[in-house]
Amino acid sequence: MATTQRYDVKDMALAAEGVRRIEWADRQMPVLAAIRERFERERPLDGYRVSACLHVTTETANLMRTLKAGGADVVICASNPLSTQDDVAAALVDAYGISTFAIKGEDNDTYYQHLEAAIDHRPHITMDDGADVIGILHSTRREQLGDVIAGTEETTTGVIRLRALERDGKLGFPVVAVNEARTKHLFDNRYGTGQSTIDGIIRATNVLLAGRVLVVVGYGWCGRGVAMRAKGMGAHVIVTEVDPMKAIEAVMDGFPVMPMEEAAKVGDILVTATGDKSVISKRHFELLKDGAILANTGHFNVEIEIPALRALATGTRVAREFVEEFTLADGRRVYLLADGRLVNLSAAEGHPAQVMDMSFANQALSAEYVVANGATLERKVYVVPKDIDDEIARLKLATMGVKIDQLTEEQAKYLASWDEGT
Repeated sequence: MATTQRYDVKDMALAAEGVRRIEWADRQMPVLAAIRERFERERPLDGYRVSACLHVTTETANLMRTLKAGGADVVICASNPLSTQDDVAAALVDAYGISTFAIKGEDNDTYYQHLEAAIDHRPHITMDDGADVIGILHSTRREQLGDVIAGTEETTTGVIRLRALERDGKLGFPVVAVNEARTKHLFDNRYGTGQSTIDGIIRATNVLLAGRVLVVVGYGWCGRGVAMRAKGMGAHVIVTEVDPMKAIEAVMDGFPVMPMEEAAKVGDILVTATGDKSVISKRHFELLKDGAILANTGHFNVEIEIPALRALATGTRVAREFVEEFTLADGRRVYLLADGRLVNLSAAEGHPAQVMDMSFANQALSAEYVVANGATLERKVYVVPKDIDDEIARLKLATMGVKIDQLTEEQAKYLASWDEGT
């Protein structure tokens, strides 16, 4: 279709393929589809501008379609330079009339130009995956803070940043931490990240996991998922942690837990999932086995100290697409996947649509929630309201054909009382 939308995508000729893939994902996202049908009738977002900074994938495209169906004026940019699917970006502009600024492999300057383009939209609602839009609004574009009713945040790394802003009393508007919804972190982070991270590693390297030692750095919900899936494929999984509660959980789940200095000596594949920086650093590179593979599934490419690895290397080359080989002074070779960026979105397609169905249902319903309640919300980080979380779980079960029991009136009364003993 002809469009007057502002955009910056790789190739508009890719749009038809993008539409086919978006439609395929939509068939796996019945909860979001049901919300979109209701949004088309009720138009709860009419008149509101939304600036989204998310991974531009088929699943995200269906979220953008849902927001637009609800009446929102939507602009989207990429939340990671390597996570864009170029055919999807073209389809969003050409087929769905949504301004899109995203090119897979864009350089740092282009990445930030795209962020600025999304902020130029003067959003009433921000929708972040990593808090980059919110970060710019709170630094160089503070004059726009008053325009924003509220924001939403998709990922752990972004929530960490936002809680720091709140703690320092500097958060300029309320934000709903979609990442903290149970229907998000229990499923997206565990099952989605678990499967898609392994998918990215295998697509990039074509290595056999069975029999390999795979080190999971960080045992949060994402790390749990990676460990579970790697174990299921026959890998010998080791966990490293700094949190004693998570460490003991990993032990109880049957995984050896050790310091990074010990794990670095024995790991064939090391996967970071912490949200922190330099968790694999220079001192660890010096201990790695010849042929060790490094991958990251955290949001930013700071978890592996890449500048230190480059400084140690006597030579580098591209071994395969998304695989860079570093030769060290003693002849050992170390392989870095996808420049240390999210391997599941850089070298693969990200989470399965069935998982993102719940995560993006949370985004859509949270946008509706902040429009309805923004005037009463304080400048704080909020969790997704329990009734939204429960409704998404209920809808998902229904689409899967799963039925569950309901409390009887007597049972509900018993659970709410204190005066009935044994």
